[in-house]
Amino acid sequence: MNKRRAKGKSHSIRPARAGAPKWVRLTREEVEMLVEELVKRGYTPSMIGIILRDQYGIPLVRQIVGKKVTQILEERGLAPQIPEDLFNLIRKAVNIRRHINEYPRDKTAKKGLEEVESKIRRLATYYKSVGKLPQEWAYDPAKAELLVAGAS
Repeated sequence: MNKRRAKGKSHSIRPARAGAPKWVRLTREEVEMLVEELVKRGYTPSMIGIILRDQYGIPLVRQIVGKKVTQILEERGLAPQIPEDLFNLIRKAVNIRRHINEYPRDKTAKKGLEEVESKIRRLATYYKSVGKLPQEWAYDPAKAELLVAGAS
């Protein structure tokens, strides 16, 4: 949806692999315990994946456990209330709104805020249809500031 981004297909591609790599010595249960421990320390699912990759040599949790990090968290009741990508967009909108309050004549920021808030609404519609958000959930800028301030 972003019309500013340049076109192209250059990106890294993960190798197709059925099972866990040979160099990973951790078992399925140990990886699940690591994920649970990291979420209790306050890390987000994407940060957990980065930590497991960089510190423990686990390229993908799904190859070892057979489930994604968020699925593990949902099973244990530790998943965030709002999906991470939606929360990051809400945080971005709050920061842009704060900037606009300080610099009210910044037209580019106003356009950016409109784009981010439309992304939030589109993503919220998707998560409602999938069932990850309640049907009565709606984006409200005032509540968003409280949500972001509470998470910090």
